[in-house]
Amino acid sequence: MTRRMLYLAVLWLLPAALWGQVRSFDEAYPNLEGSKKEAAFASGGILETDESPSGRLRLLPAMDTDISGPVFDRSPSFIVESLQVLPYTGGPVELLTVYNALGKVRNLKGRLYRSATKNDNIPLFEEASRIESAKRTREIPDPPDAAAVPASETIYIKLKDVNFGNSYYRADIRPAGNGLLYTLSNFKNLTYTFIPVIREEKFVAQIYIEPLTDGLLVYSIAGADVSSFISSRVHMPSAIQKRLNVIVDWMIDGL
Repeated sequence: MTRRMLYLAVLWLLPAALWGQVRSFDEAYPNLEGSKKEAAFASGGILETDESPSGRLRLLPAMDTDISGPVFDRSPSFIVESLQVLPYTGGPVELLTVYNALGKVRNLKGRLYRSATKNDNIPLFEEASRIESAKRTREIPDPPDAAAVPASETIYIKLKDVNFGNSYYRADIRPAGNGLLYTLSNFKNLTYTFIPVIREEKFVAQIYIEPLTDGLLVYSIAGADVSSFISSRVHMPSAIQKRLNVIVDWMIDGL
């Protein structure tokens, strides 16, 4: 067999090899009770909040890669977990499609959330853009769609948050397990009327996306180290939950 023929054979076999690695939901969650499995496939999925985190997670999929460690390394005052399985409508979703959806930072602008105080749906992020780096915050455009998923990538994001004002995040994207891991952390303080609410590097969210045979798995865990002074005045788990929901919905809508 010539080198060209071998190359073409590998390309032809590659999709089958990749499909052979795709798990079912029951393989990803062998011990999840039936009612929670039904909820995972329902609209909105499952949400769990733990305000006294001990390291015990309820919704983490079975996998060799530790994706919860970066959250617990921050000694979080609380954690928020969510799990949702999206049924396929036009065939299985490729990781490249997921990766390109995560690159559309500007599409976060104007996404709505339900404000209890205003009793209305209002934009959570009034502005959203990539920036050059943690030190150079000049806005830059989102790049065109990639042709392949990189081994790892770090991007920097500026969001004008309805509550926290200008907020700065680092997003790390890399393959993990059978899917993609999107890690979001703040590299500057999150403030409310000039009062630091979450200090730099004290918030982290992990969003894990894996194509299953029966749908697209989206699992997330987020946590933050918040002072007792702040937590006694603001229910931070619900504040983080709203932002996590908006970010997950942004990714889903981009597919």
